Amino acid sequence: MDLEQLAALRTAEGSAALDAAARVAGGDPLAAAGALRSAGVPAGLAAAALTQAELRRKAAGKFGPAAAGMFFTRPGLEQATRQAVARRRAQRLRAAGVTTLADLGCGLGADALAAAREGIRVYGVEADPVTAALAEANARAAGLAELFTVECGDATAFDVTRVEAVFCDPARRRAGTGRRIFDPNSYSPPWDFVTGLAERVPYTVVKVAPGLDHALIPAGAEAEWVSVDGDMVEAALWCGPLAETPRRATLLKEGPPINASGIAGAPSYQLGGGKTVHQLTGSGTVEAPVAPVRRFVYDPDPAVVRAHLVAELATELNATLADPAIAYLYADEAAPTPYARCLEVTDVLPFSLKRLRALLRERRVGRVEILKRGSALEPERLRRDLRLGGDQPASLVLTRIADAPTVLICRPVT
Repeated sequence: MDLEQLAALRTAEGSAALDAAARVAGGDPLAAAGALRSAGVPAGLAAAALTQAELRRKAAGKFGPAAAGMFFTRPGLEQATRQAVARRRAQRLRAAGVTTLADLGCGLGADALAAAREGIRVYGVEADPVTAALAEANARAAGLAELFTVECGDATAFDVTRVEAVFCDPARRRAGTGRRIFDPNSYSPPWDFVTGLAERVPYTVVKVAPGLDHALIPAGAEAEWVSVDGDMVEAALWCGPLAETPRRATLLKEGPPINASGIAGAPSYQLGGGKTVHQLTGSGTVEAPVAPVRRFVYDPDPAVVRAHLVAELATELNATLADPAIAYLYADEAAPTPYARCLEVTDVLPFSLKRLRALLRERRVGRVEILKRGSALEPERLRRDLRLGGDQPASLVLTRIADAPTVLICRPVT
């Protein structure tokens, strides 16, 4: 995508080409291109329209129906915040009283659009001219151009005294290669600028990689890890008056709230779009007690693990660890919780392929789900090596207990 292609797609002819491309997207690319050319669409415009149609189709998982009217690049779509996550962040900012926001490094505008939908006036800054133009086009397509404006420029030069709050999502991929950057000092804007924002604008939120080292979390900031339907998607630092707790695990899940009374943190609530928000909070410094394996094993959500809140969850579930370094929790009873999946343990074995294969064959197990923490075994290779042929299912948990490779044979809790 370049500026000329974007301009062509925003004409009446381009809009018609996009509509035509949407009808044939998802099938054979050559046949789709041929269909557009047969309809009289010029080759260059047809190619641009088909690319957008395909990106919009893929974007539906992140943006829902809104994706059908948005403009994307492949890298921009990959890095964009999911609509549910952006909506929840915007609602939290609005609840804190924020009415003006600078989005430094706004990308395609996912977070800015969510904030604008909450009535927040957003000033987006984006260094890449094409991406800035796409963000502006997305604001117009959403009918939010009066609330979300974009300027192409250096995020570090923006006058933050113009706004009440700042959101910054520093680039964590190298331009041109798309490779991930793991050193925060190589982010763009650089880490010292990002962390210094909170000293200039008290209401500051920074989106960071989920693998952020806890040692890099600024003093006094709230560090939040977010998962969507069990997939870890991002982390964020909430600074100044926005910091409510040292650590937070936020889970966005399909369905209604789960009855989990007594869990530490804010109450679960409906976000909209079929998602419920569950939040577990704590210091992130507590250690869970260690005891032998018990009847039930809990596999905590990755947001709970990354936030170092396994001990807080253990307290609420009356659970313990079997190994102090591995985040599986064990309890004598199964309790409903949105923060972990629960399985019933039927067998605990020192790992032996021969013994495990024999036991599963004896029980006519032919389908296995394989979970692992603290194990070097490759699940797919183990699945092949087991050579199972029965008609019964089972769940295998590969782990370490007292520094010994161990496998748990489990079944779902009904």
